[in-house]
Amino acid sequence: MSRGEFVYEGKAKRIYRTDEAGVFWMEFKDDATAMNGLKRGTIGDKGVVNAEVTRRVFQHLEANGVPTHLRGQVGERDLLVDGLEMLKLEVVMRNIAAGSLVKRLGLEEGRAFREPICELYLKDDDLGDPLINDDHALALGLASQAEIDQVKALGRRVNALLQGYFAAADLVLVDFKLEFGRRAGEIVLGDEVTPDTCRLWDRETRRKLDKDRFRQDLGGVEEAYQEVLRRLVAAHA
Repeated sequence: MSRGEFVYEGKAKRIYRTDEAGVFWMEFKDDATAMNGLKRGTIGDKGVVNAEVTRRVFQHLEANGVPTHLRGQVGERDLLVDGLEMLKLEVVMRNIAAGSLVKRLGLEEGRAFREPICELYLKDDDLGDPLINDDHALALGLASQAEIDQVKALGRRVNALLQGYFAAADLVLVDFKLEFGRRAGEIVLGDEVTPDTCRLWDRETRRKLDKDRFRQDLGGVEEAYQEVLRRLVAAHA
């Protein structure tokens, strides 16, 4: 399999065609952004960590019945994936109050919820990816009600699987973002699951080991990303 024509560059990845129809080459970058792109920087070897974490997480999800776009890993920062017709929806699962939810609802950071919260966001950088509900998604033609129900159910399923997966590495899964797409009529998990898209805290100290270290100028960003990967490798050899 060889990398071919450049297709698209986003905040965290570059996408290329391959010599197999319908299969794409996804390269993870070291670039970092926050606050809807207002803050920019570089996290050393972030792309290497995020490619490996995504591969490991997606393989775990696939083994437990969650369909993903992953085909395999072809380089230290490169994955092969199926092409998807992406939904313009982001599914956010929240187990503990953090980030925008704290400000929006006046909650104390660290408050655990008895049941996970599932939220939908419109994927639109120009609008700041606003929070929406099912009716908005239907009115905007983003998905059918059956698809909305399915991505919510898959979000809850992924959350249950990943809470245990990260707990084995002494990590608390605070919240995370998922993106889905259509593949031959099937709803499939795409994009990535990484310290960029998850909030992960140390189980004992509650030390942040994710992109919040970059967002909040906490320092030790590269070390935190490397620690997440090291713990996952040790816990799931």
